[in-house]
Amino acid sequence: QTLTVTTILQDPYAMARGTELEGYCLDLLDKLAKMLHFNYKVTIVKDGRYGAVSSGGNWTGMVGEIVRQEADLAVAPLTIMSARDEVISFTMPFLATGIGILFRKDAASQGASLFGFLAPFSKETWTGVMVAYLLTCLCLFLAARLSPCEWKEPKSDENHFTFLNSLWFGAGALTLQGAAPYPKALSGRIIAAIWWLFTISLLAAYIANFTALLHSGNEPLPIQTFEDLVKQREIEFGTIESSSTFQFFKNSRNPIHQMIYEYMDKRRDHVLVKNYHEGVQRVLESNYAFIGESISQDLLAARHCNLIRTPEVVGARGYGIATAKGSPWANKLSLAVLKLGESGDLDYLRNKWWETTCFHKGSDTWSPLKPQAMGGLFLVLAIGLALGVIVALVELSNKSRHAAEREKVSGSVTPPYLCTALLSCDGPRSPPPAHCN
Repeated sequence: QTLTVTTILQDPYAMARGTELEGYCLDLLDKLAKMLHFNYKVTIVKDGRYGAVSSGGNWTGMVGEIVRQEADLAVAPLTIMSARDEVISFTMPFLATGIGILFRKDAASQGASLFGFLAPFSKETWTGVMVAYLLTCLCLFLAARLSPCEWKEPKSDENHFTFLNSLWFGAGALTLQGAAPYPKALSGRIIAAIWWLFTISLLAAYIANFTALLHSGNEPLPIQTFEDLVKQREIEFGTIESSSTFQFFKNSRNPIHQMIYEYMDKRRDHVLVKNYHEGVQRVLESNYAFIGESISQDLLAARHCNLIRTPEVVGARGYGIATAKGSPWANKLSLAVLKLGESGDLDYLRNKWWETTCFHKGSDTWSPLKPQAMGGLFLVLAIGLALGVIVALVELSNKSRHAAEREKVSGSVTPPYLCTALLSCDGPRSPPPAHCN
């Protein structure tokens, strides 16, 4: 028996090589024909669509050809959907997939944060480090207050280990610089030794992670999930019009998915594409993220090393072979697909057509650091310098005010150390202030 099979041109499922067709679906169809002993004739779907209900209530694409009995089978990356299953029959899925986001790496890195040097540790880890630092400094302060060895003299109430000095000692140890005063009591030295051990291990882990991050050049992508995609404004996103992916977001009750649907629906003339190839081309040529089948995006990421798919995949689904409603071929093909899966033939075809070409690129290539990678450090340095100058001015103002109150002098007062500097010269050009005599 000779069956008419409809398919759609999409790499690597069906590709034209001269007058012949090749690809994953053609290899799968050949194996099924040998198992079930039938001949076949492959045709390309006339309108280039997968299948959706038109405004007139008729089905388009491959689904429409099966409904109108223009074809016996549809062997293609056709997603199993409840709406389609009402008018045609599907076999067991031969490929599992979902919905992912495909975009260019350089397009996503444009909005990278200046504080990339914080990336080696997570937010929770940084919070834990700050809590450990404050708790250790508090324990040092308490130990210094409780231990008699930390007091300067038995008859004096002076103790160098104030809380501020404890904070300064902890910060010095955290940067492997050290800061006086050092603890004298055994209790304080035990706490200091444990803190030193902690800081050495912490810095070793940070340096190792930061070095690996700079060497690989793999900065954390700002778009990891669909929520990240909705929040950003630099990259437009869309999918194939009237596709199962578009219908998924339309019917989903998830608030994030609804926001994605509303975005695409309001800009449908601009962000929706007619076919898969157009979507991929827009990703390669502009700041555009293409939402589609994750397994097809994995192929593109394997062949175009500048493309990447986000880790999050939603809407788990599968590709199935479509037959006419009630056709006896549905059960026969389902059983054959299960046998191919059990024998490992489906895995072999998956590895054959999804082979990557990016193994020998990028990781060993040196490139200079971008400003975003270290810009946060310069910003922190500038803030620290400005804060230090402001604190110095505040200290000078307080010192001058206290000196004025002590000497009952109104107006501006020259600080004592400036008086010393004025009187130590060979001779001031003008007499020094009266209170400096």
